[in-house]
Amino acid sequence: MATFPAFWLHRGAAARALAPLAWLHGGVVRVRRYAYRAGLKAVFRVPVPVVIVGNIFVGGTGKSPLVEYVVRRLADMGAKPGIVSRGYGGRAGRGPLRVTPDMDPGLPGDEPLMLARATGAPVFVGSDRVAAAMAAVEQGGCNVVVGDDGLQHYRLARDAEVVVIDAARRLGNGYLLPAGPLREPPSRLDEVDLVLANGGAIPETPLAFELAAGRPRPLLGGGGELRGGRVHAVAGIGNPERFFRTLREAGFEVVEHAFPDHHRYREADLDFPDGSPFVTTAKDAVKCGRLKAARNGWWLPVTLCPPSDTAERIDHLLDGLLHNSRCR
Repeated sequence: MATFPAFWLHRGAAARALAPLAWLHGGVVRVRRYAYRAGLKAVFRVPVPVVIVGNIFVGGTGKSPLVEYVVRRLADMGAKPGIVSRGYGGRAGRGPLRVTPDMDPGLPGDEPLMLARATGAPVFVGSDRVAAAMAAVEQGGCNVVVGDDGLQHYRLARDAEVVVIDAARRLGNGYLLPAGPLREPPSRLDEVDLVLANGGAIPETPLAFELAAGRPRPLLGGGGELRGGRVHAVAGIGNPERFFRTLREAGFEVVEHAFPDHHRYREADLDFPDGSPFVTTAKDAVKCGRLKAARNGWWLPVTLCPPSDTAERIDHLLDGLLHNSRCR
């Protein structure tokens, strides 16, 4: 089950029919970008380096695991990173709201809560990303800010941009919304610092990484192990097919349950009469874990594994950011 129109991956009749709207969207994108570059719209710089991890493809590309990886590498280099996010699907409004690990996911949104739990770094959300970044500096004591998404949020000045592409979907049919899946034209990739492919090298970039899945863990903690057998795979993410495939490769008999991205789960969503356990993603786990059904639930951890050339390029970029900030 795809979470976006199938024609976004092909230049068929539907995509061609919507092409005029895509051209209009492209014109708006170019005018908006020019306005920020020319100083017609204000750009605000916070007093620490800012690196944005984002995408130009709507939906799941593997961005969140890369944000977690970047935060960990910055911490390994001696920095104190903080994360800022729009908090999509949450109720933080303009914010800034500091995310705490025990917070109701409906307030900050699922991804910020997941990142707060996974990294232990200060996480601030709000539609005003400038205010969120300043809060990370002033309240969180951070000396570098990592933007979770926000590639198109030009109001916040950035020192580096990293774009993630799903190796299987690449750039879809190459059209902008609504004829295709792109927020910005493919030429935008020429302007960023790094382009990384999730799943292997592609024509757009030789730099890639893989997501390695661990063993499922109980949603409510504790011991136990889940090995093979029939499971209900529950995913409310941008690319659920990748999650389902991962479970199959791990030896499970998978019953697929794909929900819209950022879905707010109810008990009925996880009520499976056959009694088989369900397995969900790390992002969904922060929501499913609060329900009674979690007693029969598990979540699948994933770890970003870059080859040496990709790891070196990421480290070189981050080390340069930290070095330049010390020299200011």
